This record gives sequence, C-alpha cells and structure tokens, in this order.
Amino acid sequence: MGGGASSTGRAVLIAQMTDIHVGFAPDEKPEELNLTRFRATLQRLIEGPNRPDFLVLTGDITDHGDAASFAKTIEILHACPIPILPMVGNHDSREGLLGAFPGVEPAEGGFLHYVVEAGLGLRIICLDTLEEGRHGGAFCEARARWLAERLAEAPDTPTLIFMHHPPVVAGIDWMDPAPSEDWIIRLRDVLEGQSQVQAIHCGHLHRQITTSFAGIPLGVTPSVAPLVAMDLNPIDKDVPDARELITTEPPTYALHRWDGENLVSHYERVGDWQVLARFHAGLQPMIEGMFAERE
Repeated sequence: MGGGASSTGRAVLIAQMTDIHVGFAPDEKPEELNLTRFRATLQRLIEGPNRPDFLVLTGDITDHGDAASFAKTIEILHACPIPILPMVGNHDSREGLLGAFPGVEPAEGGFLHYVVEAGLGLRIICLDTLEEGRHGGAFCEARARWLAERLAEAPDTPTLIFMHHPPVVAGIDWMDPAPSEDWIIRLRDVLEGQSQVQAIHCGHLHRQITTSFAGIPLGVTPSVAPLVAMDLNPIDKDVPDARELITTEPPTYALHRWDGENLVSHYERVGDWQVLARFHAGLQPMIEGMFAERE
C-alpha cells in the first residue's frame, strides 16, 4: 500500500485487476491456468507503456481464501514495483488477506476497507463488501456508517470507490443479486447526492459492464481468471440446459486515468496479437495532422 502524486506528472493511473482466483485448480500441470493468466496480465502491466501509480486488486484474489493460495499470489507480486491496494471478495478470507498483506489495517469491526490519497486531488476508497459464507455482497450498518463518515470528511474532494460486488442487476441471471437486497438499498442511501464520487469500480461478474448506481457511473472490470459467458437469458436453477457458463476469453485489466478533472477508464485484454502500425516517419504526417486539428 502507498500513496503519492502521479509518476507522470500529468495524470494518476490506477490499474485494476479482479477475480484472479488463485487456487481454483492447484494441481493443474505444469501450472494452474489462473496463475498463468495472472502472470501474463501482471507482466503486461509492468512491461507495457503505461506504468500505473497503483494496482488495485478488487477481490477474489484467491478461490478459497487459504494461506497457500495467498502465498502463491504474493510470490508473483513480489516483482511488482507498483503500490498494491488489496481487497477481499467472496472467495477470499480476511484472515488470509491480512496474512499476505500486513500493511492493511482493519477498520472498526474488522472490515478491510481504507482510504488512499492518490494524487492530483483524488481520493480512493476501497470498500469491504464481504459476508463470509455468502456469494453475494454485503453492506451492513457499521459499513454504511464508516463510508458516510469518510465521504463527509472530504465532501468536495473527487473520490473513486472500489468494491468487489456490483450493487446492480446486470442481466447475467445466475450471478445477479436481487435488486431489493438490503445491502444495495443501504448503499444507495449512503451514496445518493454524493457528487464528489466520480465513479464506482467493481469486479465479481467476470465481464465488462458499464451502468450507473445512485446517479454515479459504475463499471465492472472483467476477470483475470476465465470469464463468465455472455448469456443474458433467464436461467432455471432446476433445469440444466447446457448453456455456456465459463469461457477462456482473454484475461483483462482496467486502467483508470485521472488528470485532475476527469476520470477515464481503459480496458486491455492480454494475449498474443500483431502490431500493425508503429509511429515511424511514414505515419508522421497523419499524427501531425491530428495534432493540428486541436489548434
């Protein structure tokens, strides 16, 4: 964990990886698929042209919350030079995360949420939505009070909220919450009218989704682990219909860019493909012409 101004001097870049699920198949050879996907995604982030100022891991870092899986995660992250902001998902455990990331300090009630000053006037709030033993999200009175207090501390400061569970119905029937769940209503009550919140970014659904919640833009970043299939048809839990559930679509991460006034989110899939154009002299007139249009 850490904080500070932008490394570029022009914008703060916040990378987001979610739903890595280390330990889903620990006996796979030569290496668990989820670990292979995680290594490739982290390598792209570190070696690519966009060096982030922070890396937020928005939960389901592991598949069972066990110490062995967190240890494997930390071994891979050891080479990461970027400050890491870890969060729990429904597959994690608070005990396991604290053992792997001792820099995280539990809030009152033992919840693992915290605030980071990101630079260029931006606050990051990492919010704990775990209820152990439950697949879906949770946001109790204690958490509502904590979030309300944090927002009240800086009502005029641009704020970005990260949380594992999206508090919305996305249409993926077997993954969705009910819209009337208490935790969603309670969260909406806290966030309505909080104009300083620039966006909410989540994981959990293993697909890229854009919507809004309480009048705030909300995005879901696709998983590093295999993705949930794109099927918006209702599902009958009593009738297995052989529909696709999980696919090997490429792992994806998000890069959220804050320039002091605007927040923009980019998403990059990680895989092998050809570069069809580079900035050589032959393309310089095109680039110069595009810059000329700005004048």
